[in-house]
Amino acid sequence: MAALAMLRGIAQVAAVSSIYETEPVGYADQPDFWNVVAQIGTSLPPSALLEELIGIEQRMGRERSFRNAPRVIDLDILLYGDVVLDVAGLSLPHPRMTERAFVLKPLVELNASLRHPVSDVLFSDLLARGTFERAERIGLLAAENAENIAARDELDRPGS
Repeated sequence: MAALAMLRGIAQVAAVSSIYETEPVGYADQPDFWNVVAQIGTSLPPSALLEELIGIEQRMGRERSFRNAPRVIDLDILLYGDVVLDVAGLSLPHPRMTERAFVLKPLVELNASLRHPVSDVLFSDLLARGTFERAERIGLLAAENAENIAARDELDRPGS
């Protein structure tokens, strides 16, 4: 995936979820989306990370015509450790992440014991008790999977 290759230029990619095919939310007259969640390590502060992600989107041809418009790529910061932040253009944790199966399913796949930094509720519990749009696991990014376990272990070491 081109986006992951570019992401590696700005961060350490520790793990990547399976691909989930999901129906569009909001503006429905567009094809289904493919979604993944990546766990990364970076020394960039949240605002600088967001700027880099927007730059990747632009290099991949994203045009922002209207909210929920069809797009070639959409990169979001879901969590930044336990940081809680609400500034112009960036809210952490992502304010709608608990409402979307296409976020929760791959997030829980990567870490079933992960908790929401504000509510302290397990994301797996939110997923289990919610009613969501269709989000169907369709496969793995083969090249990513071989690296997931070793990279995740490296990122989880103290001092990483």
